[in-house]
Amino acid sequence: MQEALKDLLGDTIQNMLEAELDEHLGYEKYESTEEAKSNYRNGYTSKTLKSSVGQVEIDIPRDRNAEFEPKIVPKYKRDISEIENKIIAMYARGMSTREINEQIQEIYGFEVSAEMVSKITDKILPQIEEWQKRPLGEVYPIVFIDAIHFSVKNDGIVGKKAVYIVLAIDIEGQKDVIGIYVGENESSKFWLSVLKDLKNRGVKDILILCADALSGIKDAINAAFPNTEYQRCIVHQIRNTLKYVSDKGRKEFARDLKRIYTAPNEKAGYDQMLEVSEKWEKKYPAAMKSWKSNWDVICPFFKYSEELRKIMYTTNTIESLNSSYRRI
Repeated sequence: MQEALKDLLGDTIQNMLEAELDEHLGYEKYESTEEAKSNYRNGYTSKTLKSSVGQVEIDIPRDRNAEFEPKIVPKYKRDISEIENKIIAMYARGMSTREINEQIQEIYGFEVSAEMVSKITDKILPQIEEWQKRPLGEVYPIVFIDAIHFSVKNDGIVGKKAVYIVLAIDIEGQKDVIGIYVGENESSKFWLSVLKDLKNRGVKDILILCADALSGIKDAINAAFPNTEYQRCIVHQIRNTLKYVSDKGRKEFARDLKRIYTAPNEKAGYDQMLEVSEKWEKKYPAAMKSWKSNWDVICPFFKYSEELRKIMYTTNTIESLNSSYRRI
């Protein structure tokens, strides 16, 4: 992660420096204009910058007349810790040019011209698009999908947007964020478009897909990856069940639920589910309904070893990632 952030930071600053020089000279690299005759590029000067992720090597572009003074990394300045978080946040906040423009303006101040902002974002946006469209592996043993909600200001109105994170564990056992999608409304059509995007980028098979009760996702999985096992997140299932239970009875109810998902096999788990339902049905009639109606997507983890079950029946892996996104 440290090395990835260093690369991201170095490449971004380098691109911004190139855009600054384009603005200063009045023409782009290799472009032949009248301005190019009066002043032109004159190589680079290496510079080592200090950041919280370590030292970052960049090349400061020079002009023939020695008039170029970069604003993003001023002369004699080597510590960039005050701006690095803003640059990283530029990628994390969203994908619209307008939002990235706001970040650039925060870095440069309001004197920056619209033309320079446009040139800078023109260099940055392809990097974002390249990540969004990058090729993926053919097979992923486990894929998690979860939503994180952000307050987004649009035309002066603040509204909630759901951002769906698709986190995979690849065949080497490494975690990889393979997609980030902004969805207005959950539906089988929306989820099918997400899964088709993964297929178009090279994914041929997903063995197990773990998610909460996302609207329409079951139908979308059957359509896009018919052999994929859909595992409903047990942690979310427990939370949704305990909403119907009073504070006084919650601890005992949770203990009873644990007997279901820690059972040695599916039959034992199903029998436990019926016992828990019978025990609490009179007091909390709605609490156990979703366990009965969704047993087919709750039970798949029983086929696997205890070690694999712990990975499958919770989306804690992706929720940990989402908490990092919230901090950013």
